[in-house]
Amino acid sequence: MGMLPQNKFFRWLIIIAIVLIVFLIVGKSAGWFGKGDVIKVASEKAEKRSIIETVTASGKVEPETEVKISPDVSGEIVELPVKVGDRVTKGQLLAKIKPDIYESLLERADAAVSTAKANLLSAKARENQAKSQLDVAELNFNRNKKLVDQKMISSAEFENIKSSYDAAKGEYEAAVQNTKASEYNVNSAEASLKESRDNLLKTSIFSPVDATISKLNNRKGERVVGTSQFAGTEIMSLSNLNEMQVNVDVNENDIVRVNLNDTALIEVDAYPDKKFKGIVTEVANSANIIGTSADQVTNFKVLIRVLKESYSDLMSKENSGKPIFFPGMSATVEIQTKRAADVISVPIQAVTTRDTTEQKDQHPGKKKQGQNKEVEVSSAGEVSSAKLPSEEKDKNKTECVFVIEKGKVVLRPVKIGIQDLNYMQIDSGLKINEEVVTAPYNALSRSLKNGSAVEVVKKEELFENTEKK
Repeated sequence: MGMLPQNKFFRWLIIIAIVLIVFLIVGKSAGWFGKGDVIKVASEKAEKRSIIETVTASGKVEPETEVKISPDVSGEIVELPVKVGDRVTKGQLLAKIKPDIYESLLERADAAVSTAKANLLSAKARENQAKSQLDVAELNFNRNKKLVDQKMISSAEFENIKSSYDAAKGEYEAAVQNTKASEYNVNSAEASLKESRDNLLKTSIFSPVDATISKLNNRKGERVVGTSQFAGTEIMSLSNLNEMQVNVDVNENDIVRVNLNDTALIEVDAYPDKKFKGIVTEVANSANIIGTSADQVTNFKVLIRVLKESYSDLMSKENSGKPIFFPGMSATVEIQTKRAADVISVPIQAVTTRDTTEQKDQHPGKKKQGQNKEVEVSSAGEVSSAKLPSEEKDKNKTECVFVIEKGKVVLRPVKIGIQDLNYMQIDSGLKINEEVVTAPYNALSRSLKNGSAVEVVKKEELFENTEKK
């Protein structure tokens, strides 16, 4: 009997120890003792900034004006006084095609004109002769008409005179028409002469603009085909290297944000430490589809003029004629599509998407069943609703930020606006100088919950801890 109080004492001692252990565990998890499970995060305050939304694309530098030179006539190139890189002025000789054949054709056309003019003179002479014969026949007809009326000559004799008059009239009409035909022949011969003269002049090719020879496809002695026959031969290309543009392909998802006269910043690979300014001058309405149906990419061509004042400092005073850009150079552009000045913004990484309904306190009449099931529980304990569809879950997801308040985070839904490479505009849901979590990514995407305890540290410390692990 003496052992009973001692056993009872040990029993109470064990019960008190268990209660203390449970109390310590619950207190620690609830944050009663120290900080409990505290998540280390980096933060940044919401500030007012100016944000510029951009669309990035890459392409090639090309002349804004390019003229392809093809001959009008065919033949052998006998003169080619220019080479690639030469600057030419309007009216300067670029090439000459052997003119022998066209000189012969010109002489033949000239002779044809002389022949046609001689035939015209002969036709006019015959017309004058026929006119004289008609006048004589008309006088004889009128005189004998009076005599037949007076019955001084027979009707048969008058009929012969009338027939001669009609014949003379017909001869005259024929002579007039022959003269007109001869005039037409003269006009045709003169047109052929003009064509032959033009073809002879076209054997010499002159520059239509002030430009630079950017491409030369043929050499002296080679034969070329004129544009009057098929497509013709492209002898050379002239480019105005003082007015350059960038031809880029913009993805179909971004083209809707690009408009004419948008400002652009241009980076050319040949000038790695400099950015040039440009302006959008053309946006294609038809798509350029690349690849097969399985992996095709739909792009739209956009032309951006490089503003001369942005590279005037690179022009050499000693060699002012040397171009800054050459056709075919690789370039990357940032087209500035929208601007927002003096707006509240946070770093892009601070904005995440969460299902805000999951962060709210459960209704007293609701219980969690499994991992993704939420059911209604009646007073009788019956389940009245099934698992929420995934589509409905996605609808509940919205853009949020984690705002730090007194060592804990508050999940705050926000309405976002435009963004640049670093910051995102916050239209509503956040005030200036409020502190938001910006790192680490795994905390923002998964581990942070509404009310989680956090410790703000420098971003470098987060990376150091990651590297040590």
